[in-house]
Formats: sequence, C-alpha cells, structure tokens
Amino acid sequence: MKTTCMLAVLALATTAVFAQHPGRSSENTPKLAELLKERPQLDLNRDGILTLEEALKARERNARQPRTRKMAPTHADVSYGDHPSMKLDFWKAESTEPVALFVWIHGGGFRGGDKAPANARLLEPLLNAGVSVASINYRLSGIAPYPAQMHDSARAIQFLRSKAAEWNLDPARIAVGGGSAGSGISQWLAFHDDLANPESDDPVEHRSTRVSCALALSMQSTYDPRVIRQIIPGNAFDDSALKPFYGLPDDWNWETAKIDAKLDALIKDASPINHLTADDPPVFIFHAERTRTDGNIHHPNFGTYLETAMKKTGIDCVRTTDADYDSPSGPYDHMVRFTLQHLAAAPMEKGQ
Repeated sequence: MKTTCMLAVLALATTAVFAQHPGRSSENTPKLAELLKERPQLDLNRDGILTLEEALKARERNARQPRTRKMAPTHADVSYGDHPSMKLDFWKAESTEPVALFVWIHGGGFRGGDKAPANARLLEPLLNAGVSVASINYRLSGIAPYPAQMHDSARAIQFLRSKAAEWNLDPARIAVGGGSAGSGISQWLAFHDDLANPESDDPVEHRSTRVSCALALSMQSTYDPRVIRQIIPGNAFDDSALKPFYGLPDDWNWETAKIDAKLDALIKDASPINHLTADDPPVFIFHAERTRTDGNIHHPNFGTYLETAMKKTGIDCVRTTDADYDSPSGPYDHMVRFTLQHLAAAPMEKGQ
C-alpha cells in the first residue's frame, strides 16, 4: 500500500517537475531511491537506476510492451564462490546440442542491485533463440572495494564454463552484458587479459574468463575521475559511488587529495578502456538521451569515448541511444540480434 501511494503521489505531483528536471533519478532523489528498493521491477531497463520517467510510466508499462512471462530459473541461488554474495541464477535453453550462454550483470553503482529480476527484455528472446542465460550477484563495494566486483564476475564466468557438460553449454560461446556498474564489469571482462590460472589448485580457475561480446547499457567506459572530468561536463567525476568503489572515505576530495602510486594504479586498472587491445571482442553501447546532462554519470559521452578508442583498434562497436529507435523494445531487439550474431563464433584468444 505504501508503494502504491508513493506511485500515485509521483504521478500526480511530478509530471511538470520532470519536464523541468529530466535528470531526476534514484541516484539524486531519495523518494526514487526508496521506491527502487521497494519495487526494483519499475527499473524498466534494469540498469540499477530508477528514473523519474520510469516511475511515472510504471502504470502504463503493460500497455506499452508485451507482458513477459515470469520465468523461474532452472537453477536458483547457485554458489559460484566462497562468499555469500557470489550467487547466480541459471535458465537452461532447450536443445539437444550444447548452447551459447548470455550472462547478465546487474547495476547499482557497485553499492546495490541484485541478480533478480534479470533483464526480461533480453532473457526471454535469448532463451527463445536457444541461448541459455545466467544472472549473477557479486560482492558490493560496502563489502569489498575494487577489484572484488570484477574478480567475482570473472569467477562466475569460469564457474559457468566448468558446468558446461552438466548444463549443456558451449564454453567457447559466452556473452556478457549489464547496466551501469554491470556494464563496466562486462566491458572489463571483455577487454581484460584472460585470468585463467592453470597452476591453481582450484580446477574452476583453470577456465578462461574471455567472452565473445559485451552489451553495455547506461555505461561508463572509465572509472578514472581525472578522465571523467575531461570527457563529461559537470561534476560526474565526483559521483558518490566512486569513493566506496575504491575504498576511500566519504570526505575524499578528488580535486585536492593526493593520488599516490598505489591508488593511481588501482584507478587505471579498474577502468575498462585501459585494457582495450585489438584482439578484444565487440561491444554494443546504449544510452538514454535523458542522461545527456551535466554531471550525469551515465552521460552518452562515455560511449563516444569508448567508440573512438575501439575504432582505432579496428574492433566492432555499435553505439546507439534511445533516439535511434521508434519503440521502447527497439534497442533490446537490436541487442539480441547483436548478441546472437557474435555468439555464432568462438571468442579470440588473448594472452594468458
């Protein structure tokens, strides 16, 4: 009842406000943050951020798009590592032959979010196309700072490869994707050297972490505040998610504090674009035009910045915004086609 009342108040009182403040979201508006916590399904694009626009359109969502079935995972809350946060859900595609896999990585500023609900706009069409799907959790920054989030996700990829025979997967064909923080992890996995460790006592770690392609929704291509300050207008470089991500205190000041060699190396390593080389897989970039505002940590300039770098290396990169499509389902249909296209071939090898 509380959530219903909150939606009603938002619908009645904020339509005019939205026209004046299109950048309102759960990241800067407490009521939207509370609503996202209570009703995560209102986050239509599953990027871990509830915008005012999404909240206002919640009541008409069913009229704007086909209702998707609630699809229970074939395997739920499977542990892929030692920490309680390291859990995944898995949906098995029906096939007599081993199938490709798509792994969804949730957003939430590295501080929040959850593997459920997975992105239904991608899950259902991929399953229908014969691609199995997994959705993963990872340690949030309040539990452990970088590189825990990336390393956990890499471990999930290795674990899923280790289950290939049991779950009828083709370990050579794995794609990843996510929104916001999940997009950063997806890019990091796509660009980073293989983390396989054939000398480990753990056989899961013998598996590759490489992927065939990545989807990057509402993405950031760098987490270096010094670079963000150069490419994004406003104060996006001081986004509140970055400090806990690096294990820094709340009163850390990026403009005055000294960045020592250790922190400098950490920041550079955390930024996906810094791992980009010519043998990396393709990436699909998607942003909403409403994020083209000063200080927005989901600004489309992040996509332009990565696209420029990928073109220089000759890697396939598709960059779009919602303005390129005639319907809300358009970008997701495009992402599915992109994913299926690049899952048709095995990923290229990169240095061990």
